[in-house]
Amino acid sequence: MDAVCESSIGECSDPPPSKRGTLPPPSIVLQIEPKTFSQVRLPYSIILTTLLYCGELVSAAILTTSYSHSNDQFWLLLTLFFMLMPSIMDQLTLIFVHRDLTSDKPMVFCMHLLLLGPLIRCLEALMIYCQVGVEEEPYVTITRKKQLRRDSEIEVEQEVGHSLRRLVTHRNAFKRMAVIQAFLGSTPQLTLQLYISVMEQYIPPTRAVLMGICLVSVTYGALVCNVLAIQIKYDDYKIRLRPLAFICIILWRSLEISTRITVLVFFGSVFKHYALAVGMANFLVLFFLPWVQFWRSGAQLPDNVEKNFSRVGTVSVLCAITLLYAGINIFCWSAVQLRLSDRDLISKSQSWKYLVFYYVFRGVENSVLLILWYLFKTDFYEYICMPMLVVQLIVTYCLAIAFMLFFYQYFHPCRRLFTHNISDFLECVCCKSRQAAHSSHLDPPYEPGVRHSIV
Repeated sequence: MDAVCESSIGECSDPPPSKRGTLPPPSIVLQIEPKTFSQVRLPYSIILTTLLYCGELVSAAILTTSYSHSNDQFWLLLTLFFMLMPSIMDQLTLIFVHRDLTSDKPMVFCMHLLLLGPLIRCLEALMIYCQVGVEEEPYVTITRKKQLRRDSEIEVEQEVGHSLRRLVTHRNAFKRMAVIQAFLGSTPQLTLQLYISVMEQYIPPTRAVLMGICLVSVTYGALVCNVLAIQIKYDDYKIRLRPLAFICIILWRSLEISTRITVLVFFGSVFKHYALAVGMANFLVLFFLPWVQFWRSGAQLPDNVEKNFSRVGTVSVLCAITLLYAGINIFCWSAVQLRLSDRDLISKSQSWKYLVFYYVFRGVENSVLLILWYLFKTDFYEYICMPMLVVQLIVTYCLAIAFMLFFYQYFHPCRRLFTHNISDFLECVCCKSRQAAHSSHLDPPYEPGVRHSIV
């Protein structure tokens, strides 16, 4: 629990318990729930992820065909790359999570080679869902999770059968696939197609369909990324987000990512090569930063990634994880801190300093790119109110940060586990400023027989 509650605001003096607003230690109650098949929900997330994957794959293939007919070889290659690269990563993710490397499933592997692995996995998950509860089966494991209530902490113990465990494995695999598809495929694809539309000043229907699917995929992937980050950090707790929390996360992520993509596209429309340099610099720094931290720690490679993996296989998996980590942080905050020396590969402490540093740096970078674009804009932008557009982008990014702070303050499911929250940090900063202002206006001390002069 100490690792979960770590915070980087510990330099401030802790407020008294009456002002901090924390509740007394919750009482722990053990509640045993039997295995009830009626509580198994239809895997909507698996169906939605599969539909987004197939729709984006088909629309990108049609768009590459139109680029081929118009002899736009450069756009064709880039569109094809952002279509195939995340698709291959999706197939490897599904195989890795399901541990199919040593199994004999020729039909499944054939579908993965045809980049249709998510389709066969979705059908398999639906078949498992239809079979759950038809026949009674002995449980294979027992899960024990904690639930946070207002005045207590309930520990729930539940029996899990073989079919239910397989369905949970499918859900976990498709959650990771949704994140990979969103940040390694949909986000770069949306940026590329928006850039082409700005340069050509024309949006054909096929491109509009692809951009719409990518926008939905990015929003859903960002939502899943936040949920996964919370589940990984608080693995002992059963996470349940309220509808207002989902709305807050969607507004936060959609505003943040859309602002970032728009800034990169506008800057790239004026400085094409410099935009590529900015993107590559961001990617290389974010990719090698976890490896530099791992090298400085002097630790060894974790041996719990996969039992049958060699050293080369472990390094390959860690490179894929850092690739995804860099792809997420280019466009938005990943909500986790990657630590390759840790056993779980993820830092489970709520470190506010990395979050503050990221948003300050990203805000300054976006502002500089917008100013450069405004100063060296082309004639095409003369028909647009440029100052208003710049102000709108800055305000949109500030709104994204506001929704993020609102989520951590009021809607985070485990906010009671924070030693400090957003309001504590703001109160600490205000107290320091008031103390400094009060000390600067103090009268000089009076001592008899001493003449005081103010210079």
